[in-house]
Amino acid sequence: MAPKKPTPTPSPAAAPPSANRSQHTSASATPSKPSASHSKTQPPPSTTSNSTSTTAPRLAQQINALTNTKTATALSKSAPRSVQEAQQILAEMWNSYVDKTAQRVKLLDTFMGFLVLVGVLQFVYCVIVGNYPFNAFLAGFSATVGQFVLTASLRMQTNPENEKEFRGTSDER
Repeated sequence: MAPKKPTPTPSPAAAPPSANRSQHTSASATPSKPSASHSKTQPPPSTTSNSTSTTAPRLAQQINALTNTKTATALSKSAPRSVQEAQQILAEMWNSYVDKTAQRVKLLDTFMGFLVLVGVLQFVYCVIVGNYPFNAFLAGFSATVGQFVLTASLRMQTNPENEKEFRGTSDER
Protein backbone atom coordinates (compact mmCIF):
# COMPACT_ATOMS: atom_id res chain seq x y z
CA MET A 1 0.00 0.00 0.00
CA ALA A 2 1.12 3.47 -0.73
CA PRO A 3 1.39 5.87 2.17
CA LYS A 4 -1.00 8.77 2.14
CA LYS A 5 0.39 12.21 1.67
CA PRO A 6 -0.47 14.69 4.37
CA THR A 7 -2.77 17.44 3.23
CA PRO A 8 -1.28 20.88 3.61
CA THR A 9 -3.07 23.14 6.09
CA PRO A 10 -3.61 26.72 5.06
CA SER A 11 -1.72 29.32 7.01
CA PRO A 12 -3.77 31.39 9.44
CA ALA A 13 -2.86 34.58 7.60
CA ALA A 14 -4.27 33.30 4.29
CA ALA A 15 -7.66 32.28 5.73
CA PRO A 16 -10.39 34.79 6.56
CA PRO A 17 -10.93 35.58 10.31
CA SER A 18 -14.13 33.49 10.56
CA ALA A 19 -12.27 30.47 9.20
CA ASN A 20 -9.55 30.95 11.78
CA ARG A 21 -12.12 30.84 14.57
CA SER A 22 -13.70 27.67 13.28
CA GLN A 23 -10.31 25.99 12.97
CA HIS A 24 -9.37 26.87 16.51
CA THR A 25 -12.70 25.80 17.99
CA SER A 26 -12.73 22.52 16.10
CA ALA A 27 -9.17 21.79 17.14
CA SER A 28 -9.92 22.48 20.78
CA ALA A 29 -13.22 20.62 20.71
CA THR A 30 -11.76 17.30 19.57
CA PRO A 31 -10.17 15.47 22.46
CA SER A 32 -6.88 13.75 21.96
CA LYS A 33 -6.97 9.97 22.11
CA PRO A 34 -4.69 8.41 24.70
CA SER A 35 -2.42 5.65 23.59
CA ALA A 36 -3.56 2.10 24.19
CA SER A 37 -0.71 1.30 26.54
CA HIS A 38 -1.35 4.42 28.61
CA SER A 39 -5.10 3.80 29.04
CA LYS A 40 -4.51 0.34 30.51
CA THR A 41 -1.99 1.47 33.07
CA GLN A 42 -3.67 4.60 34.40
CA PRO A 43 -3.18 5.07 38.09
CA PRO A 44 -6.32 5.09 40.25
CA PRO A 45 -7.72 8.53 41.04
CA SER A 46 -6.27 10.25 44.04
CA THR A 47 -7.83 9.50 47.38
CA THR A 48 -8.77 13.11 48.00
CA SER A 49 -11.12 13.28 45.03
CA ASN A 50 -12.54 9.85 45.82
CA SER A 51 -13.17 10.70 49.46
CA THR A 52 -14.67 14.04 48.47
CA SER A 53 -17.13 12.39 46.14
CA THR A 54 -18.28 9.97 48.84
CA THR A 55 -18.12 12.52 51.65
CA ALA A 56 -20.33 15.09 49.93
CA PRO A 57 -23.48 12.91 49.91
CA ARG A 58 -22.81 11.86 53.50
CA LEU A 59 -22.39 15.45 54.53
CA ALA A 60 -25.59 16.41 52.73
CA GLN A 61 -27.44 13.59 54.48
CA GLN A 62 -26.13 14.70 57.86
CA ILE A 63 -27.15 18.30 57.18
CA ASN A 64 -30.64 17.18 56.13
CA ALA A 65 -30.93 15.01 59.23
CA LEU A 66 -29.90 17.91 61.49
CA THR A 67 -32.24 20.29 59.71
CA ASN A 68 -35.14 17.85 59.97
CA THR A 69 -34.35 17.26 63.65
CA LYS A 70 -34.24 21.01 64.35
CA THR A 71 -37.46 21.56 62.41
CA ALA A 72 -39.21 18.70 64.21
CA THR A 73 -38.00 20.00 67.56
CA ALA A 74 -39.19 23.51 66.74
CA LEU A 75 -42.56 22.19 65.59
CA SER A 76 -43.00 20.02 68.67
CA LYS A 77 -42.20 22.99 70.90
CA SER A 78 -44.48 25.37 69.02
CA ALA A 79 -47.35 22.92 68.46
CA PRO A 80 -48.53 22.77 72.09
CA ARG A 81 -48.32 26.53 72.34
CA SER A 82 -50.33 27.03 69.16
CA VAL A 83 -52.92 24.50 70.35
CA GLN A 84 -53.14 26.27 73.69
CA GLU A 85 -53.43 29.62 71.95
CA ALA A 86 -56.18 28.28 69.69
CA GLN A 87 -58.07 26.89 72.67
CA GLN A 88 -57.69 30.19 74.49
CA ILE A 89 -58.98 32.14 71.48
CA LEU A 90 -61.97 29.83 71.09
CA ALA A 91 -62.75 30.05 74.81
CA GLU A 92 -62.64 33.86 74.65
CA MET A 93 -64.91 33.89 71.60
CA TRP A 94 -67.42 31.58 73.28
CA ASN A 95 -67.43 33.62 76.51
CA SER A 96 -67.90 36.84 74.54
CA TYR A 97 -70.77 35.28 72.56
CA VAL A 98 -72.51 34.03 75.71
CA ASP A 99 -72.08 37.33 77.57
CA LYS A 100 -72.85 39.87 74.83
CA THR A 101 -75.41 38.18 72.56
CA ALA A 102 -79.12 38.74 73.13
CA GLN A 103 -81.40 35.79 73.95
CA ARG A 104 -83.44 36.15 70.73
CA VAL A 105 -80.29 36.08 68.61
CA LYS A 106 -79.06 32.97 70.44
CA LEU A 107 -82.39 31.26 69.70
CA LEU A 108 -82.11 32.14 66.00
CA ASP A 109 -78.50 30.87 65.96
CA THR A 110 -79.63 27.56 67.44
CA PHE A 111 -82.34 27.22 64.79
CA MET A 112 -79.81 28.03 62.05
CA GLY A 113 -77.50 25.32 63.43
CA PHE A 114 -80.42 22.87 63.29
CA LEU A 115 -81.06 23.81 59.65
CA VAL A 116 -77.39 23.19 58.77
CA LEU A 117 -77.60 19.78 60.44
CA VAL A 118 -80.77 18.88 58.51
CA GLY A 119 -79.19 19.97 55.22
CA VAL A 120 -76.07 17.89 55.87
CA LEU A 121 -78.17 14.85 56.81
CA GLN A 122 -80.22 15.17 53.62
CA PHE A 123 -77.10 15.41 51.49
CA VAL A 124 -75.43 12.43 53.20
CA TYR A 125 -78.62 10.36 52.79
CA CYS A 126 -78.69 11.25 49.09
CA VAL A 127 -75.06 10.19 48.65
CA ILE A 128 -75.35 6.93 50.60
CA VAL A 129 -78.83 5.66 49.65
CA GLY A 130 -79.23 7.35 46.30
CA ASN A 131 -81.36 10.08 44.84
CA TYR A 132 -84.05 8.11 43.04
CA PRO A 133 -86.79 10.62 43.67
CA PHE A 134 -84.38 13.45 42.90
CA ASN A 135 -87.16 16.04 42.97
CA ALA A 136 -87.88 15.09 46.62
CA PHE A 137 -84.24 15.59 47.57
CA LEU A 138 -84.08 18.82 45.63
CA ALA A 139 -87.24 20.17 47.28
CA GLY A 140 -86.14 19.24 50.81
CA PHE A 141 -82.62 20.56 50.41
CA SER A 142 -83.69 23.82 48.78
CA ALA A 143 -86.35 24.36 51.48
CA THR A 144 -83.67 23.93 54.14
CA VAL A 145 -81.31 26.37 52.40
CA GLY A 146 -84.13 28.88 51.87
CA GLN A 147 -85.20 28.70 55.52
CA PHE A 148 -81.57 29.23 56.56
CA VAL A 149 -81.29 32.35 54.40
CA LEU A 150 -84.55 33.80 55.72
CA THR A 151 -83.52 33.09 59.31
CA ALA A 152 -80.16 34.77 58.72
CA SER A 153 -82.03 37.83 57.45
CA LEU A 154 -84.25 37.82 60.53
CA ARG A 155 -81.17 37.48 62.75
CA MET A 156 -79.61 40.55 61.16
CA GLN A 157 -82.80 42.56 61.70
CA THR A 158 -83.30 41.56 65.32
CA ASN A 159 -79.67 41.90 66.41
CA PRO A 160 -79.43 44.93 68.75
CA GLU A 161 -76.03 45.85 67.27
CA ASN A 162 -77.70 46.49 63.88
CA GLU A 163 -80.33 48.98 65.10
CA LYS A 164 -78.85 51.76 62.97
CA GLU A 165 -79.49 49.90 59.69
CA PHE A 166 -83.04 48.77 60.60
CA ARG A 167 -84.56 51.80 62.40
CA GLY A 168 -88.01 51.52 60.83
CA THR A 169 -88.38 47.77 61.45
CA SER A 170 -89.74 46.45 64.72
CA ASP A 171 -88.47 43.27 66.34
CA GLU A 172 -91.95 41.72 66.33
CA ARG A 173 -92.28 42.06 62.58
